[in-house]
Amino acid sequence: MQLVCLDLEGVLVPEIWIEFASRTGIAELRRTTRDEPDYDKLMKYRLDLLKAHKLGLPDIQKVIAAMGPMVGAKEFLDQLRRDFQVIILSDTFYEFAMPLMAQLGMPTLFCHKLEADAAGFLVNYHLRMPNQKKEAVQRFKELRFQVIAAGDSYNDTAMLMEAHAGILFHPPQNVVDEFPQFPVALNYTELRAAIDVAAAHI
Repeated sequence: MQLVCLDLEGVLVPEIWIEFASRTGIAELRRTTRDEPDYDKLMKYRLDLLKAHKLGLPDIQKVIAAMGPMVGAKEFLDQLRRDFQVIILSDTFYEFAMPLMAQLGMPTLFCHKLEADAAGFLVNYHLRMPNQKKEAVQRFKELRFQVIAAGDSYNDTAMLMEAHAGILFHPPQNVVDEFPQFPVALNYTELRAAIDVAAAHI
């Protein structure tokens, strides 16, 4: 049995924090792990910013729902799910992703969880486990799945290396240069073709 694992942000939906920053005009929310490598510090900074701007979870979900998936993402995913079991592995949070999942036909998503207070403000975050993308692929392999994985960035490479076949989707050039072993797809037609090639050879 073959299983396809896809990253979410940059593959099926926009980068949520960057798009959210653009839509709300809160430029400080564009800060990423490139600017602050300490993820815990970065998340607490983001949560403090949201509270300072009086943005509670319902407000955030409304903005995220308006983003919509990337053009062609739902059609790609619908066709892929006809031929493969598909699981989305992401480092986002259920509370952010669910408005977008509804627009994608509710595919299975493994990610992390946010905690809100009684007023709806986000007060904490809870990682399901460290390095959960790679760990999930390991467990699927133990369940005798042949795993094909696709992602767009450096934080997906551990998952791609763990899978039987890994594919980079529209990656930055530094990732292409550092991981030349992975085929590169620049659109959904190329990604589906790369998945089919991988499926035939593993």
